[in-house]
Amino acid sequence: MLLYAATIFISAFLLFLVQPIMAKQILPWFGGSSAVWTTCMVFFQFLLLGGYAYSDWTTRKLRARSQVLLHIALLALSLASLPIIADAAWKPAGSEDPVLRILGLLLATIGLPYFLLSTTGPLVQVWFARTFPAGTVYRLFALSNFGSLLALIAYPPAIEPWVTTLVQSWGWSAGYALFVLLCIGSAVYSMRGAPQSVAARETLQAMNDGPQPTWGDYALWLLLSAMGSFLLLAVTNHITHDVASVPFLWILPLTIYLLTFILCFEGRGWYKRKVFLWPMLIALGVMAYSLQADRGVVSIKEAIPLYSAGLFVCCMFCHGELADMKPAPRYLTSFYLMVSLGGALGGLFVGVVAPRIFNTYYEFGAGLIVLGALAAYLARRMARWVLLAVVGATGFTAFQVYAYVNFLTKDAWVMKRNFYGTLRVKDTGAEDEGEAVRRLINGVIMHGEQYLAPEKRNTPTTYYGPTSGVGLALKYYEGVNARVGVIGLGAGTLAVYGKPGDIYRFYEINPQVIEVAQRDFWFLGNSRAKIETVLGDARLNLEREPQQHYDVLAVDAFSSDSIPVHLLTKEAMAVYLRHVKPDGVLAFHVTNRFLELAPVVKRIADEYRIDAVLISDDAEDTNNATTDWVLVTRNRRLLEQPEIKQAASKLEAKPGGRAWTDDFNNLFQILK
Repeated sequence: MLLYAATIFISAFLLFLVQPIMAKQILPWFGGSSAVWTTCMVFFQFLLLGGYAYSDWTTRKLRARSQVLLHIALLALSLASLPIIADAAWKPAGSEDPVLRILGLLLATIGLPYFLLSTTGPLVQVWFARTFPAGTVYRLFALSNFGSLLALIAYPPAIEPWVTTLVQSWGWSAGYALFVLLCIGSAVYSMRGAPQSVAARETLQAMNDGPQPTWGDYALWLLLSAMGSFLLLAVTNHITHDVASVPFLWILPLTIYLLTFILCFEGRGWYKRKVFLWPMLIALGVMAYSLQADRGVVSIKEAIPLYSAGLFVCCMFCHGELADMKPAPRYLTSFYLMVSLGGALGGLFVGVVAPRIFNTYYEFGAGLIVLGALAAYLARRMARWVLLAVVGATGFTAFQVYAYVNFLTKDAWVMKRNFYGTLRVKDTGAEDEGEAVRRLINGVIMHGEQYLAPEKRNTPTTYYGPTSGVGLALKYYEGVNARVGVIGLGAGTLAVYGKPGDIYRFYEINPQVIEVAQRDFWFLGNSRAKIETVLGDARLNLEREPQQHYDVLAVDAFSSDSIPVHLLTKEAMAVYLRHVKPDGVLAFHVTNRFLELAPVVKRIADEYRIDAVLISDDAEDTNNATTDWVLVTRNRRLLEQPEIKQAASKLEAKPGGRAWTDDFNNLFQILK
């Protein structure tokens, strides 16, 4: 029994540890978007489905010996995939579909090992049931989820901040080799330990037999599993889109999701419908109400606890109902197959379908309504007042989601969404007083603003005013034919500083941003400089380009409040310095509600022995937001300019930290 338990535990631990390891490896290649994690989750869910289907098919169609021999052969073959290090040939050029490229990369790098890990839970439980017919097989399912949970809990504090990504990959590969040995041992023991006599086989069948599930059972297994997975990814999207695309924020919802599986399938009756139905209904209404940014949860200190608690009670409801409906062990592979299929379909909708059919994040609200309707169906045989209460709570949730949709669409005449996020264009302000402005909104954060009045359209606004760090840097180069690079286009506001003879080259990973900036704003079209736009991840493009000899290179590639970490590393700085003139300046936009990014830039600048100063702009004009820029330069004359010298403040790296690299970063250290 210990052999089976160790095999299941280690397989589950590796199964979920590999997800943040692989996602972190490829995150820099795809713009640091939180959609990378969502796409990875879809891949892992479908491969998990394939593993469960394999377990179900081989259990029903193959003799025990044939099943074991086939599995041992696949395990041996999978060792050829080690170590799990992504091939740089998969780096995108900029025009590919990032979803398809990520899926192909993951399949080539981790496909067979992950597939075999995903078969282990149901397969080893079948072997266990053959060998120990009186054992509690579903306890092994709880043990499997515990191993997964332990991997996720350990990664943010014990692995990510201290161990480089390369070492993580090699360590995981060594753990997988150990798993292969244990799994082969379990397979061989299951053949030796299986009952051989007719009487023993009849006893085994009687212990594992039970009523055959109906089509209605299959449908409910599918729906309940799908809703748990759906809400997992919807909540993950909601809390990571505006903070940072980093594993510790991805892992929190997944940890909660797995914890509910453990509690519901552990076998001690943690779930009771009459206990969890009411907090689940309250959570649906509160989460729906809070979606509206003008009245809802804006602070991360409030948002994460709210959505985490809401996800917990909703997943307890879904997984608790699943656990109450679990069949006899004879049908466990079919049960797991439907649970896995539901999880994969829920993930597929959020990760792949929703970005293609919705123009913003509608799926979260829709999922809350569907879960309420499912709860009403399950409560149909309870007391009438209970059913009425469930219907009423679902109606309240639906009304709040409707109000949220109205909030998003009001005055928004452009709404777009793709792999990289959501965009809205809204006009606001008093037009008759010349104060009307057009705003570009990414998620809930404004990413550019332009006056509608023709005489004021060339006024630099928001984060890019004349007294901002980047505004002062550009002013220094007014008298020359300046070459300016900008990582992150937004509405194209910086183009207003362009003079005849200047070249402004914008790098933008999101094609929809380029489309909106060129069509719906006038910054680019009115600029007197020559404007160039480059589609694709800025760092990858800069790595491929010849030296650009920039006087100013502005790094402003934030998506809402999230940060693409790969643009703030020593290796990224080396790329920037290759393209900046010796007396040029790097301007990093570090305004952020949740993270202190300025010390990170300072630490990297110190590694290259380059001066770095912080300029915090508290402009009196209300149209110019308070903003922080760090100027990194070897040009002492620029730093001695009166306006810059007066605005600059001393900048210190955080004590005890180390410079971020492509292999290492630690966001815990810089949380505000």
